[in-house]
Formats: sequence, C-alpha cells, structure tokens
Amino acid sequence: MFDSFDPIRMLYMIPAVVIGLSFHEFAHAAMAYRLGDRTAYHQGRLTINPAAHLDILGLIMIFVAGFGWAKPVPVNFYNLSGNKSRGMLLVSLAGPATNFIIAVIAAILLGAFFWDTPYLDGIVSQIISINIILAVFNLLPIPPLDGSKILAGLIPGTQEWLYKFEQYGMIVLILLMVTGIIGKVLGIFISPLFHLMSWLAYHTRDLF
Repeated sequence: MFDSFDPIRMLYMIPAVVIGLSFHEFAHAAMAYRLGDRTAYHQGRLTINPAAHLDILGLIMIFVAGFGWAKPVPVNFYNLSGNKSRGMLLVSLAGPATNFIIAVIAAILLGAFFWDTPYLDGIVSQIISINIILAVFNLLPIPPLDGSKILAGLIPGTQEWLYKFEQYGMIVLILLMVTGIIGKVLGIFISPLFHLMSWLAYHTRDLF
C-alpha cells in the first residue's frame, strides 16, 4: 500500500482507513439486514461506529505490512430471504460497492471544496486511494475475500469448493502478496480507477 514510512502520509491515512473499513463492514451488515438476516444487527454491527468494526491488530498491520483487516460481519446464510446464493452475492458485493461510492463522493468533494486546502486535501485524496484499494482487493475471488462469495453466487449450483478452499484461502492470499503477484494484478485495475477519480476531481473543480 505504501513504499516507505512517511509520518505525514500516515496521518492522512488514519481517517481514510477508518472510514473505508467501517463503511465497508456496515454495508455488509445493512444489506444482510435488508435481506432478512438480523445476526449482525443483534451483535451491534449495523452501525458506522468504527469501534464496532475495527480489529486493532488488523488496523496496525495495514500500516506495518501494507494490508490488514476489520472484524468480519457475521451473516447467517439460511436467514437470507429468497435465493440464498443471490442474497449472499448481494451482501458480499455491498462492501466493495460502498468503497467505490465513497471514492467517487470523495473525488467530487476534493474537486469542489478541498483542492487547495492544506491537510484536508491530503485526507480526501487518501480516502479516494484507500477506498479504491479496498474495493478492488476485496473483489479478488480468493476466500475469505468478498470476491469468492460473489463468484459463488454467479455460478449455478452449490459451490462446495468455496467452503473447502476457504481454510486455505488466507495462506494463498499471503503467498500471492509476498511474491508480489497480487500487487501486479491489483495494479491492472487500481491504476485506471485512480485516473478516473483524478479526472472526476479535476472536472468538478472546473465547475466551481
């Protein structure tokens, strides 16, 4: 996520990471609630309060190792109304989709209000970057990431492979990160999205 220690950038990243992770997990909880599963609601996860979602170790790892995690939102597959696979797909998609929406809103705000505002422009820029990274990273079809459940919902039939693969997913994910493969794959999608957000911020600035 970053190449060298930069204390100023870290200060910008803290609110961006907290916002990105909190809204990501809240979106999962909100979609599950809408589809009939109250599990996250009863555990106090239907909120944007960071205290309900942040995992301290996962948060530290973001700044130390470049990747981390929040507390997974509990979802009971059997409580979802209608087609269960489609429901799980929507719950899983809600997190990355929310991160992308936040990035778009932040780009518009950057162009409209914060383009030349010291500190605030740095925070808003990091909100854009972090949320794009979270959206794309979580769409990878590797358990326990959201992309694996989205893929399972798109493929007809029961996906037993997902449950068998899930116990090895984190190992595979770490290996891909250590070898740099995952960074190259993410770059293919992240770089164009960065340019799109920059274009949106720039043209929003022209309107104001």
